[in-house]
Amino acid sequence: MDTRVCRLHAPHDIRIETLPLEGPGPGEVLVAVGAGGICGSDLHYYHDGGFGPVRVREPIVLGHEAAGTVIALGAGVTGLAEGQMVALNPSQPCGSCIYCQQGMFNHCLEMRFRGSAMRFPHEQGLFRDRIVIGAQQCLPVAEGISLTQAACSEPLAVCLHARRIAGDLTGKSVLVTGAGPIGSLCAAAAAEGGAAEVVVTDLQDRPLEVALQMGATRIVNIARDPAAMEPYGADKGQFDVVFECSAAAPAIGQAIATLRPRGILVQVGVAGETPVPLNLIVGKEIQVRGTHRFHPEFADAVAAIGSGRIDVRPMVTATYPLEDAQEAFEAAGDRSRAVKVHLSFEAA
Repeated sequence: MDTRVCRLHAPHDIRIETLPLEGPGPGEVLVAVGAGGICGSDLHYYHDGGFGPVRVREPIVLGHEAAGTVIALGAGVTGLAEGQMVALNPSQPCGSCIYCQQGMFNHCLEMRFRGSAMRFPHEQGLFRDRIVIGAQQCLPVAEGISLTQAACSEPLAVCLHARRIAGDLTGKSVLVTGAGPIGSLCAAAAAEGGAAEVVVTDLQDRPLEVALQMGATRIVNIARDPAAMEPYGADKGQFDVVFECSAAAPAIGQAIATLRPRGILVQVGVAGETPVPLNLIVGKEIQVRGTHRFHPEFADAVAAIGSGRIDVRPMVTATYPLEDAQEAFEAAGDRSRAVKVHLSFEAA
């Protein structure tokens, strides 16, 4: 048996290749992947060969947002059935290191995360038409939910974890800086979490339009109307919580300027060294909280999509067949016309 894969060899060098694939072993299942979302980290690998110290050092199958259909079960697998649609959890903590023992599975010292070049050999990803994967990483999808929707479970899980880091949002005033996929999903998570106000800022109209459909109560194009945010800085700030999703220094500065004293800044976006206004953080007693991946939130995300509590459909702005992966990656990097770009794979 073979599988077609989307494999990166060097920046801008994506190849659709065929690799051998064995059947599922004990505790594993064979899944026909149906949909996969292109993430910001995939784009960093594609355009730059990595990000920060993480570099692609061997050909890597990209992708960590995917869903598919179970087509074969390995020995001992229960709770799944052939023909069942599943969301694929790319995260596989070891379960035994010091952080796993403390319940901090997303900080696992031996984490195996699909489509990541952090380890060597690299953890090969999910952009392939067939994959053998652990049964415990397959979460059944609710009836009526498409594979495209189910493939959005991973980025939504990231945002649900960020919401957990922020604490109770009931009645709170929330700012989301950056309206990419994560920003739009943070807006959706904040709205679903009971926030009274969800303001989303960005430099592009297209992602802001999507954020408005996802739960934002107001959108602001700060490139065109920077003065629109000035009232939110009055009286030491108006927002209770900020989800900072851009990792851009001006956005971080604006987030801190518009947070009220003892407000919470949840830093979701990542970048290199970025200057921050420490005097304002100290003077307003701002709480800065980092957020990293997820663990129980993956199941929460699958459930939220399945129940309709969070509608991810407005976020997926384009879908390309696997054969057009190069074009898909180019489109995904153009924020003026795309938010979340998906690859579609041959059906089982």
